[in-house]
Amino acid sequence: MDFFIQQIAAGLTNGAIYACVALGLVMIYVSTDHINFAQGEMAMFATYLAWAMIDAGLPYWVAFGATLLIAFASGLFIQRVILKPLETAPVLALVVCFIALLSIFNALAGMIWSFTIKQFPSPFPRRDLFGNGLVSAQQLGVVAVTLVMLAALTVFFRYTTLGLAMRAAAQNATSARLMGVRVSWMLALGWGLASGIGSIAGMLVAPIVFLDPNMMTGILVYGFAGALVGGIGNPLGAVFGGFIVGVLENLVGSYIIGNELKLSFALVMVVGVLLLKPAGIFGRVIVKRV
Repeated sequence: MDFFIQQIAAGLTNGAIYACVALGLVMIYVSTDHINFAQGEMAMFATYLAWAMIDAGLPYWVAFGATLLIAFASGLFIQRVILKPLETAPVLALVVCFIALLSIFNALAGMIWSFTIKQFPSPFPRRDLFGNGLVSAQQLGVVAVTLVMLAALTVFFRYTTLGLAMRAAAQNATSARLMGVRVSWMLALGWGLASGIGSIAGMLVAPIVFLDPNMMTGILVYGFAGALVGGIGNPLGAVFGGFIVGVLENLVGSYIIGNELKLSFALVMVVGVLLLKPAGIFGRVIVKRV
Protein backbone atom coordinates (compact mmCIF):
# COMPACT_ATOMS: atom_id res chain seq x y z
CA MET A 1 0.00 0.00 0.00
CA ASP A 2 2.86 2.36 0.83
CA PHE A 3 4.41 1.72 -2.58
CA PHE A 4 1.08 2.49 -4.26
CA ILE A 5 0.80 5.81 -2.41
CA GLN A 6 4.38 6.68 -3.36
CA GLN A 7 3.59 6.04 -7.02
CA ILE A 8 0.48 8.21 -6.83
CA ALA A 9 2.50 11.05 -5.25
CA ALA A 10 5.26 10.71 -7.85
CA GLY A 11 2.63 10.60 -10.59
CA LEU A 12 1.04 13.81 -9.34
CA THR A 13 4.47 15.47 -9.31
CA ASN A 14 5.15 14.40 -12.88
CA GLY A 15 1.58 15.31 -13.81
CA ALA A 16 2.09 18.86 -12.54
CA ILE A 17 5.03 19.25 -14.94
CA TYR A 18 3.08 17.71 -17.81
CA ALA A 19 0.20 20.05 -16.98
CA CYS A 20 2.45 23.10 -17.41
CA VAL A 21 3.63 21.86 -20.80
CA ALA A 22 0.07 20.95 -21.83
CA LEU A 23 -1.19 24.37 -20.79
CA GLY A 24 1.44 26.10 -22.92
CA LEU A 25 0.55 23.93 -25.92
CA VAL A 26 -3.17 24.60 -25.48
CA MET A 27 -2.73 28.36 -25.14
CA ILE A 28 -0.98 28.52 -28.51
CA TYR A 29 -3.41 26.07 -30.10
CA VAL A 30 -6.55 27.96 -29.13
CA SER A 31 -5.01 31.17 -30.48
CA THR A 32 -3.57 29.89 -33.74
CA ASP A 33 -4.96 26.35 -34.35
CA HIS A 34 -1.36 25.09 -34.46
CA ILE A 35 0.80 22.94 -32.17
CA ASN A 36 4.12 24.47 -31.16
CA PHE A 37 6.59 21.60 -31.52
CA ALA A 38 9.34 23.84 -30.12
CA GLN A 39 7.56 24.33 -26.78
CA GLY A 40 9.83 21.89 -24.96
CA GLU A 41 13.07 23.28 -26.37
CA MET A 42 12.03 26.84 -25.55
CA ALA A 43 11.40 25.73 -21.97
CA MET A 44 14.77 23.97 -21.85
CA PHE A 45 16.61 27.05 -23.11
CA ALA A 46 14.87 29.25 -20.52
CA THR A 47 15.90 26.78 -17.81
CA TYR A 48 19.53 27.08 -18.91
CA LEU A 49 19.23 30.85 -18.56
CA ALA A 50 17.92 30.36 -15.01
CA TRP A 51 20.81 27.98 -14.26
CA ALA A 52 23.33 30.53 -15.58
CA MET A 53 21.88 33.28 -13.34
CA ILE A 54 21.86 31.02 -10.27
CA ASP A 55 25.41 29.89 -11.04
CA ALA A 56 26.42 33.56 -11.22
CA GLY A 57 25.17 34.07 -7.65
CA LEU A 58 21.58 35.25 -7.98
CA PRO A 59 19.07 33.86 -5.46
CA TYR A 60 16.81 31.15 -6.85
CA TRP A 61 13.55 33.09 -6.80
CA VAL A 62 15.17 36.18 -8.34
CA ALA A 63 16.48 34.02 -11.18
CA PHE A 64 13.04 32.36 -11.40
CA GLY A 65 11.28 35.71 -11.86
CA ALA A 66 13.89 36.99 -14.31
CA THR A 67 13.58 33.81 -16.37
CA LEU A 68 9.81 34.22 -16.54
CA LEU A 69 10.20 37.75 -17.89
CA ILE A 70 12.86 36.71 -20.42
CA ALA A 71 10.77 33.74 -21.58
CA PHE A 72 7.70 35.95 -21.95
CA ALA A 73 9.65 38.51 -24.00
CA SER A 74 11.15 35.72 -26.13
CA GLY A 75 7.72 34.27 -26.93
CA LEU A 76 6.49 37.75 -27.81
CA PHE A 77 9.51 38.32 -30.06
CA ILE A 78 9.12 34.97 -31.86
CA GLN A 79 5.48 35.62 -32.67
CA ARG A 80 5.96 39.22 -33.83
CA VAL A 81 9.19 38.76 -35.83
CA ILE A 82 9.17 35.16 -37.05
CA LEU A 83 5.58 33.94 -37.09
CA LYS A 84 3.57 37.06 -37.91
CA PRO A 85 4.81 37.13 -41.54
CA LEU A 86 3.63 33.50 -41.81
CA GLU A 87 0.05 34.12 -40.67
CA THR A 88 -1.33 33.40 -44.16
CA ALA A 89 1.26 30.76 -45.06
CA PRO A 90 0.30 27.08 -45.58
CA VAL A 91 0.20 24.85 -42.51
CA LEU A 92 3.25 22.95 -43.72
CA ALA A 93 5.33 26.14 -43.68
CA LEU A 94 4.43 26.73 -40.03
CA VAL A 95 5.23 23.12 -39.10
CA VAL A 96 8.65 23.47 -40.73
CA CYS A 97 9.16 26.74 -38.84
CA PHE A 98 8.33 25.09 -35.50
CA ILE A 99 10.70 22.20 -36.20
CA ALA A 100 13.41 24.68 -37.20
CA LEU A 101 12.93 26.56 -33.90
CA LEU A 102 13.21 23.25 -32.04
CA SER A 103 16.53 22.46 -33.72
CA ILE A 104 17.87 25.99 -33.26
CA PHE A 105 17.18 26.15 -29.51
CA ASN A 106 18.60 22.65 -28.98
CA ALA A 107 21.78 23.43 -30.93
CA LEU A 108 22.22 26.84 -29.26
CA ALA A 109 21.93 25.33 -25.78
CA GLY A 110 24.52 22.69 -26.62
CA MET A 111 26.85 25.24 -28.21
CA ILE A 112 26.66 27.71 -25.31
CA TRP A 113 26.50 25.37 -22.30
CA SER A 114 27.69 22.05 -23.83
CA PHE A 115 25.80 18.76 -23.72
CA THR A 116 27.19 17.82 -20.31
CA ILE A 117 24.49 17.02 -17.74
CA LYS A 118 24.22 19.67 -15.03
CA GLN A 119 22.55 19.77 -11.64
CA PHE A 120 19.75 22.29 -11.22
CA PRO A 121 18.85 23.41 -7.69
CA SER A 122 15.38 22.92 -6.26
CA PRO A 123 13.75 25.55 -4.05
CA PHE A 124 12.00 22.80 -2.10
CA PRO A 125 13.69 20.46 0.38
CA ARG A 126 13.82 16.78 -0.52
CA ARG A 127 13.00 15.60 3.01
CA ASP A 128 9.87 13.64 3.80
CA LEU A 129 6.95 15.87 4.60
CA PHE A 130 5.31 13.64 7.20
CA GLY A 131 8.27 11.47 8.18
CA ASN A 132 6.83 8.33 6.59
CA GLY A 133 8.68 8.42 3.28
CA LEU A 134 5.49 8.68 1.22
CA VAL A 135 5.35 12.36 0.23
CA SER A 136 8.28 14.78 0.03
CA ALA A 137 8.24 18.55 0.33
CA GLN A 138 9.59 18.78 -3.23
CA GLN A 139 6.67 16.78 -4.62
CA LEU A 140 4.14 18.93 -2.79
CA GLY A 141 5.94 22.10 -3.87
CA VAL A 142 5.85 21.19 -7.57
CA VAL A 143 2.11 20.48 -7.40
CA ALA A 144 1.50 23.69 -5.41
CA VAL A 145 3.35 25.86 -7.96
CA THR A 146 1.26 24.39 -10.78
CA LEU A 147 -2.03 24.94 -8.95
CA VAL A 148 -1.10 28.53 -8.03
CA MET A 149 -0.22 29.23 -11.66
CA LEU A 150 -3.52 27.71 -12.80
CA ALA A 151 -5.46 29.84 -10.32
CA ALA A 152 -3.63 33.00 -11.43
CA LEU A 153 -4.35 32.28 -15.10
CA THR A 154 -8.01 31.57 -14.32
CA VAL A 155 -8.37 34.93 -12.60
CA PHE A 156 -6.50 36.65 -15.44
CA PHE A 157 -8.66 35.23 -18.23
CA ARG A 158 -11.99 35.62 -16.43
CA TYR A 159 -11.73 38.90 -14.59
CA THR A 160 -9.25 41.18 -16.37
CA THR A 161 -9.85 43.28 -19.47
CA LEU A 162 -6.70 42.02 -21.16
CA GLY A 163 -7.56 38.41 -20.43
CA LEU A 164 -11.08 38.80 -21.80
CA ALA A 165 -9.65 40.46 -24.92
CA MET A 166 -7.29 37.52 -25.45
CA ARG A 167 -10.19 35.05 -25.11
CA ALA A 168 -12.26 37.06 -27.57
CA ALA A 169 -9.43 37.16 -30.11
CA ALA A 170 -8.97 33.39 -29.82
CA GLN A 171 -12.67 32.54 -30.14
CA ASN A 172 -13.68 34.93 -32.92
CA ALA A 173 -10.96 37.12 -34.39
CA THR A 174 -13.29 38.97 -36.78
CA SER A 175 -15.79 39.99 -34.10
CA ALA A 176 -12.94 40.93 -31.76
CA ARG A 177 -11.48 43.27 -34.39
CA LEU A 178 -14.88 44.94 -34.81
CA MET A 179 -14.90 45.54 -31.05
CA GLY A 180 -11.51 47.26 -31.22
CA VAL A 181 -9.35 44.37 -29.98
CA ARG A 182 -5.87 44.27 -31.49
CA VAL A 183 -5.99 40.58 -32.41
CA SER A 184 -2.41 40.32 -33.64
CA TRP A 185 -1.04 41.62 -30.34
CA MET A 186 -3.36 39.30 -28.40
CA LEU A 187 -1.82 36.37 -30.26
CA ALA A 188 1.64 37.66 -29.39
CA LEU A 189 0.70 37.93 -25.72
CA GLY A 190 -0.59 34.36 -25.88
CA TRP A 191 2.79 33.23 -27.19
CA GLY A 192 4.51 35.15 -24.41
CA LEU A 193 2.36 33.55 -21.72
CA ALA A 194 2.83 30.08 -23.21
CA SER A 195 6.59 30.59 -23.25
CA GLY A 196 6.56 31.74 -19.62
CA ILE A 197 4.48 28.73 -18.58
CA GLY A 198 6.89 26.45 -20.42
CA SER A 199 9.83 27.95 -18.55
CA ILE A 200 8.10 27.09 -15.25
CA ALA A 201 7.80 23.48 -16.43
CA GLY A 202 11.49 23.43 -17.31
CA MET A 203 12.58 24.79 -13.95
CA LEU A 204 10.33 22.31 -12.12
CA VAL A 205 11.55 19.26 -14.03
CA ALA A 206 15.28 20.12 -14.15
CA PRO A 207 16.00 19.20 -10.48
CA ILE A 208 14.34 15.81 -11.10
CA VAL A 209 15.80 14.74 -14.47
CA PHE A 210 18.92 16.99 -14.43
CA LEU A 211 19.66 19.72 -16.95
CA ASP A 212 20.73 18.93 -20.50
CA PRO A 213 19.63 20.10 -23.97
CA ASN A 214 17.47 17.01 -24.54
CA MET A 215 15.72 16.92 -21.17
CA MET A 216 12.33 18.11 -22.49
CA THR A 217 12.01 15.69 -25.42
CA GLY A 218 10.04 13.07 -23.52
CA ILE A 219 8.30 15.65 -21.35
CA LEU A 220 6.85 17.28 -24.47
CA VAL A 221 5.30 13.96 -25.52
CA TYR A 222 3.72 13.54 -22.07
CA GLY A 223 2.51 17.15 -22.14
CA PHE A 224 1.01 16.63 -25.59
CA ALA A 225 -0.72 13.49 -24.32
CA GLY A 226 -2.09 15.44 -21.35
CA ALA A 227 -3.39 18.18 -23.64
CA LEU A 228 -5.18 15.63 -25.83
CA VAL A 229 -6.58 13.64 -22.91
CA GLY A 230 -7.98 16.72 -21.19
CA GLY A 231 -8.98 18.56 -24.35
CA ILE A 232 -6.65 20.39 -26.71
CA GLY A 233 -9.02 23.38 -26.78
CA ASN A 234 -9.63 23.50 -23.01
CA PRO A 235 -6.86 24.96 -20.81
CA LEU A 236 -8.38 23.70 -17.55
CA GLY A 237 -8.98 20.29 -19.08
CA ALA A 238 -5.39 20.15 -20.31
CA VAL A 239 -4.14 20.69 -16.75
CA PHE A 240 -6.29 17.85 -15.44
CA GLY A 241 -5.18 15.78 -18.42
CA GLY A 242 -1.56 16.34 -17.43
CA PHE A 243 -2.25 15.04 -13.92
CA ILE A 244 -4.16 12.04 -15.33
CA VAL A 245 -1.28 11.13 -17.66
CA GLY A 246 1.26 11.56 -14.85
CA VAL A 247 -0.56 9.21 -12.48
CA LEU A 248 -1.48 6.61 -15.12
CA GLU A 249 1.96 6.37 -16.71
CA ASN A 250 3.54 5.98 -13.27
CA LEU A 251 1.12 3.22 -12.19
CA VAL A 252 1.27 1.39 -15.51
CA GLY A 253 5.06 1.66 -15.60
CA SER A 254 5.41 0.37 -12.05
CA TYR A 255 2.90 -2.48 -12.13
CA ILE A 256 2.45 -3.60 -15.76
CA ILE A 257 4.96 -2.64 -18.48
CA GLY A 258 8.04 -1.38 -16.63
CA ASN A 259 9.57 2.08 -16.60
CA GLU A 260 11.37 1.54 -19.91
CA LEU A 261 8.09 1.54 -21.85
CA LYS A 262 6.34 4.44 -20.11
CA LEU A 263 6.90 6.78 -23.06
CA SER A 264 5.34 4.20 -25.37
CA PHE A 265 2.31 4.13 -23.10
CA ALA A 266 1.95 7.91 -23.51
CA LEU A 267 1.99 7.48 -27.29
CA VAL A 268 -0.64 4.75 -27.02
CA MET A 269 -2.78 7.16 -24.99
CA VAL A 270 -2.43 9.80 -27.71
CA VAL A 271 -3.57 7.37 -30.41
CA GLY A 272 -6.38 6.03 -28.24
CA VAL A 273 -7.78 9.47 -27.46
CA LEU A 274 -7.59 10.52 -31.12
CA LEU A 275 -9.51 7.39 -32.10
CA LEU A 276 -12.13 7.30 -29.35
CA LYS A 277 -12.64 10.90 -28.21
CA PRO A 278 -10.70 13.43 -30.31
CA ALA A 279 -12.08 16.37 -28.31
CA GLY A 280 -10.66 14.95 -25.05
CA ILE A 281 -12.35 14.13 -21.77
CA PHE A 282 -13.16 17.75 -20.91
CA GLY A 283 -13.28 19.09 -24.46
CA ARG A 284 -16.32 19.67 -26.58
CA VAL A 285 -16.92 19.18 -30.27
CA ILE A 286 -17.27 22.48 -32.13
CA VAL A 287 -19.35 22.42 -35.28
CA LYS A 288 -18.51 25.16 -37.80
CA ARG A 289 -20.86 26.22 -40.57
CA VAL A 290 -19.10 26.37 -43.94
